Amino acid sequence: MSSSDEFLNIDTPENVIFGYEVVGIGSRFMAALLDSLIIIILELLVLFGMQIFFRILDEQIGNVFLAIYILLAFVLLGSYYIFFEMRWNGSSPGKRAVKLRVIRRDGTPITLSESIIRNLVRLVDFLPFAYGLGVITMFVDGQARRLGDLAAGTLVVREEAEVTLAALDKSSRMAQARPSLRAPGETENLAEQWPVDRLSSEDVQLIVEFLERQKSMSDPTPLANQILKRALAKMGMPEMGIRPSQAIYALDKIVRVYYDQSSVIRNP
Repeated sequence: MSSSDEFLNIDTPENVIFGYEVVGIGSRFMAALLDSLIIIILELLVLFGMQIFFRILDEQIGNVFLAIYILLAFVLLGSYYIFFEMRWNGSSPGKRAVKLRVIRRDGTPITLSESIIRNLVRLVDFLPFAYGLGVITMFVDGQARRLGDLAAGTLVVREEAEVTLAALDKSSRMAQARPSLRAPGETENLAEQWPVDRLSSEDVQLIVEFLERQKSMSDPTPLANQILKRALAKMGMPEMGIRPSQAIYALDKIVRVYYDQSSVIRNP
């Protein structure tokens, strides 16, 4: 794979296809550069703190000092990426700055074990220096994966624009220009009665991703109708005579009700 980006389609078990832009060496280099600068700063802070600590002890143990510092630097290098990849859904500070994140090859979020594997193998990728072996592997691999990605079954993709409640609210206001699902006045009451608590967080995330991406689709209606039927089935509800042209509006209402109810639960 060259430094240019490619596109990967993920076909979910529900036959819903989502695309990810697989990034090349150029984008990953920028992220790695930023992360490396942050790690160097952190290691310098650790070194400064150790110097103060050992100065307080006033002991001549230079070899012990060096051994402890090397150990701490090694732990910091590994835990830095693992910590942020788990906390930020596959992103590190450098990746987040250039809008990248790590995912599994099936499109699902990276797990702890996979993060540990890809970052332990990072030491091999770095050989002989400056990610020499890793860069060679990325050039050879069709999806610009380094050895750590190959070992963990992961790849780096470009992060989609973050979906926020404000964005969903804007989408809802646009959807309200379409014909309502029921007569005016009944729609809100109907939405409040939807048993959205039967949906899993993965179900809702699927709807959210569709609502964000449907703007770029030439005809999102068939896919919206397919996702709506699946959501209604999971909630144990009939299709209610919702026309395909109204499916996007219905999906938007499901997400809004879900987050409204979640907010009530978190803040009783």
